[in-house]
Amino acid sequence: MWWVPPCLAFPVRRAGMKTQSTLYQPQLNSFHNSLLIMIMTLMCSSSTSSNVGSLLSNKFFCKSQLSSDSDGHGVRLASFGLSFSACRNVCRVKRSASLKTLCRAYKIESDEKSVHESPRERSHDSSVKGVPVFVMLPLDTVNFNGSLNRKKAMNASLMALKSAGVRGVMVDVWWGLVEKEGPRHYNWGGYKDLVDMVTKHGLKLQAVMSFHQCGGNVGDTCNIPLPGWVLQEVDGNQDMVYTDRKGRRNREYISLGCDIMPLLKGRSPVQVYTDYMASFRDTFKDALGNVIVEIQVGMGPCGELRYPSYPESNGTWRFPGIGEFQCYDKYMKASLKACADALGEEKWGKSGPHDSGHYNQFPEDAGFFRREGTWDTDYGRFFLQWYSQTLLAHGDRLLAAAAGVFRGTGAILSGKVAGIHWHYGSKSHAAELTAGYYNTRQTDGYLPIARLFKKHGVVLNFTCFEMKDYEQPQHARCSPEGLLRQVTSVCRQTNVRLAGENALQRYDDGAYTQIIHNSNLGNSEHNAKLMSAFTFLRMNPQMFQSDNWRQFVWFVRNMSEGRTLRHGEDEHRQTELKFNASKALRNEAAALMHA
Repeated sequence: MWWVPPCLAFPVRRAGMKTQSTLYQPQLNSFHNSLLIMIMTLMCSSSTSSNVGSLLSNKFFCKSQLSSDSDGHGVRLASFGLSFSACRNVCRVKRSASLKTLCRAYKIESDEKSVHESPRERSHDSSVKGVPVFVMLPLDTVNFNGSLNRKKAMNASLMALKSAGVRGVMVDVWWGLVEKEGPRHYNWGGYKDLVDMVTKHGLKLQAVMSFHQCGGNVGDTCNIPLPGWVLQEVDGNQDMVYTDRKGRRNREYISLGCDIMPLLKGRSPVQVYTDYMASFRDTFKDALGNVIVEIQVGMGPCGELRYPSYPESNGTWRFPGIGEFQCYDKYMKASLKACADALGEEKWGKSGPHDSGHYNQFPEDAGFFRREGTWDTDYGRFFLQWYSQTLLAHGDRLLAAAAGVFRGTGAILSGKVAGIHWHYGSKSHAAELTAGYYNTRQTDGYLPIARLFKKHGVVLNFTCFEMKDYEQPQHARCSPEGLLRQVTSVCRQTNVRLAGENALQRYDDGAYTQIIHNSNLGNSEHNAKLMSAFTFLRMNPQMFQSDNWRQFVWFVRNMSEGRTLRHGEDEHRQTELKFNASKALRNEAAALMHA
């Protein structure tokens, strides 16, 4: 089975859709040509070409060695779980202006044995008949000094959550806090205190490996930048971060274009992330699998597998704008050029689309995204395939690394996909395209993601569970319900377990009812096995207000005990009993959080 090189990828057709004209696959005759494409991608300037030699001798890059495939036609980059290989049955086609014939010389490794234990075999707790509920802790649970914030309030809050029937909590394990003092100088102190407290109260923990910045996005209540020593490297080489068409830099997350470049004090970003996760594993080895039941692997801004196409900081983007492509750092431009050159279409590699509009425009305002726009031409398909497959390759590297680190620990792995529901009703799905999801009326952008997660045995975490279509502004053509149905469908097709979140902080009956309905997934035994957990956004003083707490207790009971909506007298009595039993703890938590 062969991994799809970003420049040679093809989209997944939606069922029932007519075949569209696509790219053909050029034949790569040898190991040398395969390796050349990768080197071309990296050699974008004289400054980076000097790194190629060190890259090829880089410890992480070579620790699993470059080796020819058994048939001698390709090279496997085993350390990333990727392979570039010539296909044995390449279609020999005559090139035409329409490029209607696609030679499927490569395909996604969808049925390769998972490198991590399958989460379908191991839920958070097989004794739970419903969907276990977790609660996200505040973003600043650990402060900038590395200490656990407001310990008394946290202790009281965890006791209240336990009394309400919550299964556990989720916490961001911030790279910018733990490794801020310097390379490999880790401070896990605050997180150790949290794990001890969670253990004491009989709760479970979902730990998010947060390699992104906190601040500048929806719901961000504090600012936690990337480690200072990393930002110093960025100051000296600003192409290390995502860049839009006008050259604006986004320092939320390191650009995937330099994933394997040794730019961080001799290590690549993927190496740094791997070392960080390994240190976490070694530090918390006794808690992994029994207290720390899930590791969510951050793969982009907000921890999501996506590009930072809709940054809210400084008013750059406002809902429901289409966003902008983020592929203008020198590393990504070099990758685009190499892929276009490999197809013999040099002009396609000069830049991204010139007519893709601006952050706050609508699809019909931009030539690329309008109904019959450039997105549906040969060039548009080439660019979108490259853009989305490069993102998938990034996810593949990180999930492979995480699976290797946490194999055998008993903790399941998860990854988060963004719920970009605005302009879902348009033909081009513009907002999804700029984020890196090649999802249109003709192509299914979520099936390749689900296949990637299946390959590594990873739970797919998705949001929008509380949203209804009619609640959204009509002019934005939103459909969170349609989007969730699509994601649920691809998870069902690929046997990938699904976990849910609410996108916005809500405590009303309508939101809770919608979450219960969506978590039910059709109320069949097969669908019940599909749903792994639900994580509620987020613990704060408002949550502990009396009316909100009563609603929350009712919600947790319905989720945990079978996901059936109950509004009868007996249900009311049981909810009141649970509410009254936890009242004192709720009052204490509320008082301490307001202190």
